Amino acid sequence: MARIIDGKMISTIIKDECKEKAAALKKQGREVCLAVIQVGSDPASSVYVNNKKKACAYIGINSLSYELEEKTTQEELIELIAKLNERKDVNGILVQLPLPKHIDENAVIKAIDPKKDVDGFHPQSVGALCIGQPGFVSCTPAGIIELLKRSDVDICGKRCVIIGRSNIVGKPMALLMLRENATVTIAHSKTDDLREVCKRADILIVAMGKPKFIDASYVKEGAVVIDVGIHRNENNKLCGDVEFESVSKQASAITPVPGGVGPMTIAMLMKNCVDSIELQ
Repeated sequence: MARIIDGKMISTIIKDECKEKAAALKKQGREVCLAVIQVGSDPASSVYVNNKKKACAYIGINSLSYELEEKTTQEELIELIAKLNERKDVNGILVQLPLPKHIDENAVIKAIDPKKDVDGFHPQSVGALCIGQPGFVSCTPAGIIELLKRSDVDICGKRCVIIGRSNIVGKPMALLMLRENATVTIAHSKTDDLREVCKRADILIVAMGKPKFIDASYVKEGAVVIDVGIHRNENNKLCGDVEFESVSKQASAITPVPGGVGPMTIAMLMKNCVDSIELQ
């Protein structure tokens, strides 16, 4: 039976480290502040925004909340971002995604000052990651690296298969695993013989967005399996992209859903916020 990689516990350790760092900065008269912008009232987005506010309060950093109406124009949103870019007392700017359909997400992401891009989505942040320069790293992939390292999973020289090629998880995840000296394959919906590709992985990272798609037949015995997916099943219970029951008998270590990758995303956002002072 696989060892459970406990994202809740590891995320709490990281948040406590951030808390100490924020307190030390405060003693030097340097306060951290995160501005969170939400457009519209998507229920899932509201939950995420609330969790981010709670995390800021726990760590001891200031947070500004901007809850804008659904009908807010792209120009109005970019104008607000420009004002926050100029503010010396704001270290991080986060625009909660998805945005309403009439707003171009790419234009909004590009409007954020890369030095305040704590989500790590700005093209400059992604470019810095590509060539190994300092910059913010997308929170979910950065959290997965922490999960692996703090669970004593050896990455160097291992074969890693990532299922998913999104800009938020798949692509930055591949770059981070390369940085840790893994041999990386990116698989996706058009990959021929996906099962055989996955079975070669020592570390399998699943971010495909299909509930319980990956069962034990995709997993090499003793592999480490990281499940990035989050869905509601027919009984309204949370589940991932991995069929946990069968895969946990095949893998050596696995992240559960909930309580695996999820808590790490907000923990790494807090780490980016605290680290932003040094980058700035």
